[in-house]
Amino acid sequence: MQVLKFGGSSVADATRMSRVLDIVLAAAAKDRVILVCSAISGCTDALLAIGAEGDPERKAQQIEALRRRHHDIARRLFTGAERREMLTELDALFEELAAAEPELCVTFGELLSTRILARKFACEDVPTQWLDSRQLVRTLGGVVAEGLTYGLIASAVQAAPEVRLFVAPGFIASDGDGRPTTLGRGGSDYSAALYAAGAKASALEIWTDVPGMMTANPKVVPAAVTIPDISYKAALALAENGAKVLYAPTVKPAMEAGIAFSIRNTFDPRHPGTLVSGRPAVKEGEWMGVTSRTLADKGESVVCLVGESIPSRASGAGRIRAALAEAGIQPLGDVTGSGDLFFIRVRPTVEQAAVSAIHHEFFESRAVTVIPVFIAGFGAVGQELVRLIGLSAGRIAARRGRSIRIIGLSNSRRFVVDLRGIKPEEAGGRLETGEPAAGGAFIDAVLAAAPRGAVFVDCTGDHHLHERYAELFRGGINIVTSNRRSLALPFVQYAALKAEARQNGAFFRYDTTVGNSLPILESIASDANCSDGIESIEAVVSCTLNYIITGYDGALRDSLATLLRRAQDEGLTESDPRTDLGGKDVLRKLLILAREAGVALEADDVEIVPMLGPEFFDCPLPEFYEKLAEYEPQFVAREAELDAAGQRQRFVASLRRDPSARHGYRAEIKMQRVGPESPFYWISGTENVTVVRSEYSAPLVIKGAGEGVRLAATGIIKDILM
Repeated sequence: MQVLKFGGSSVADATRMSRVLDIVLAAAAKDRVILVCSAISGCTDALLAIGAEGDPERKAQQIEALRRRHHDIARRLFTGAERREMLTELDALFEELAAAEPELCVTFGELLSTRILARKFACEDVPTQWLDSRQLVRTLGGVVAEGLTYGLIASAVQAAPEVRLFVAPGFIASDGDGRPTTLGRGGSDYSAALYAAGAKASALEIWTDVPGMMTANPKVVPAAVTIPDISYKAALALAENGAKVLYAPTVKPAMEAGIAFSIRNTFDPRHPGTLVSGRPAVKEGEWMGVTSRTLADKGESVVCLVGESIPSRASGAGRIRAALAEAGIQPLGDVTGSGDLFFIRVRPTVEQAAVSAIHHEFFESRAVTVIPVFIAGFGAVGQELVRLIGLSAGRIAARRGRSIRIIGLSNSRRFVVDLRGIKPEEAGGRLETGEPAAGGAFIDAVLAAAPRGAVFVDCTGDHHLHERYAELFRGGINIVTSNRRSLALPFVQYAALKAEARQNGAFFRYDTTVGNSLPILESIASDANCSDGIESIEAVVSCTLNYIITGYDGALRDSLATLLRRAQDEGLTESDPRTDLGGKDVLRKLLILAREAGVALEADDVEIVPMLGPEFFDCPLPEFYEKLAEYEPQFVAREAELDAAGQRQRFVASLRRDPSARHGYRAEIKMQRVGPESPFYWISGTENVTVVRSEYSAPLVIKGAGEGVRLAATGIIKDILM
């Protein structure tokens, strides 16, 4: 017999339940299984709110919202008659919930999730029986009556030898009067251990959303790693002192029955996780983990370091004191504890810093700072960024003492989050089997998992992703973006994002939004933030238009329409190239340039004269290309005129000081004729040139490639490491 327990995040929706089915079916092929399951993610909190709601109308609305969520899962997992039967069964449970006493509402979550799973396994032709934990797990005086519980579980299993899979709700039980009760938040782990002990199981697996017990909370310490195996005693010590991955009462039934149990990751079934057992042989002086808990009533936090067979308490205590002193943390007393447990009290404001300092001292063998990174967007730039991170990892670590660890990745359809790290060479494959990304699910996952100081990289062209930036900043998450749309906002929104970053101690970097990896923005900001004020900025920064204009040579080479189609085919333009020809992309860049110069420029402040007349923009795209071909003789004539004058034309964005203008600067985007004395004259292909003139310094000319996925990826890495 095996017992497998799955937490709420593992059964949050139909997709995740399908993953649970795969894991359980593989186990059932080897031996009989008892599946213990939590309520779907968020359900218990919703049930508590329903129980506390005094207004009948609002209560009915809350119940209906929860009913719809379970119905959605059932509709995706079942079809035909099986779907109708499942929905009828769920509705009956929701009728019971509506009539239940307030304090009993919380007991329905696990009933709902396990009924769905039991019926689904039965539909897969697995001999399945649902067990009512309220009849089998009994408490007396608020404490589980283990002898009685074990006997009832053993009898239930022995009475059905033909059953291959038993499905049982976790968390719930009944008291001496037969009244439903619960085992406390996290109690489903405890339920699983009780079932394992009662059924004399050979294995107990607790499946959750993390890769086992870790040397620290990875949200606090990105360098934390999975503990491969640990003793019952040490696991209990970590659980009792703040490690949330394991509910502490779980350990006792397993330990007394001599059942080793493992903590596994539902989203990475190949990972072995952590094995908790008697561990008869350990290395002398082996450290297990560091955790912490806040004692609100005392206004202090207690950090706990757990070891196995530590030979010298004095040495361990000395290292703790030294690590805290090096981090500038003053403890609230001496190191206490006994045996392999070490406790140190600190102020709550430095609790996480203390955990990080102690973890660095005892668990991190190299002085390399790990930077956890989440990447949104896996197009050309995102893929190159992932590739370069893998390619340059050793060099960056050796030269900078830093290591970039990709722990989250998303495209428009799917995402994956793995705090242990996503290997660059496996990124594409991991995404293919990832979670659905619809409805902002990736950002939700980042906010739930990211440690403070993590970096979120926006490699998308998404129009709305910036709307979640403030939430990321409030979570202490830094942002690096190459998405110009996230910065070309109304100035009040732009300023609010910058302020949100400052107030939360996060950085906001976007150097690749203008000029790719060229140091344009940092040069402008450095002038604007010192006494040398900006007089003017002139920039040729449209890679699309530069490619077309510098590649056009009148009657001697390809037509303008041919060049534009080629640029579109090579991905240099928007899906409708008139977006570029009309100056919209250049406008975004000019807004960013101006704001770095301290000018609160708005889009309406910029005068734009498009490259072509209005008749080219008010028609379908095929008709546009026809008109462009018809207009070719005029383009040829204009090119000949420029050649005769020794000039060239460029699409220039400019910002010039003008006291009469609204912000003290006048901004415009238009075609200009330039001669050999201008740096704009000499550009070719997708090159960019920006000329910055300030009050006291000589003009600064920044020229270089403005396009290229490798350059963009390099610039993003620079922003991450800066």
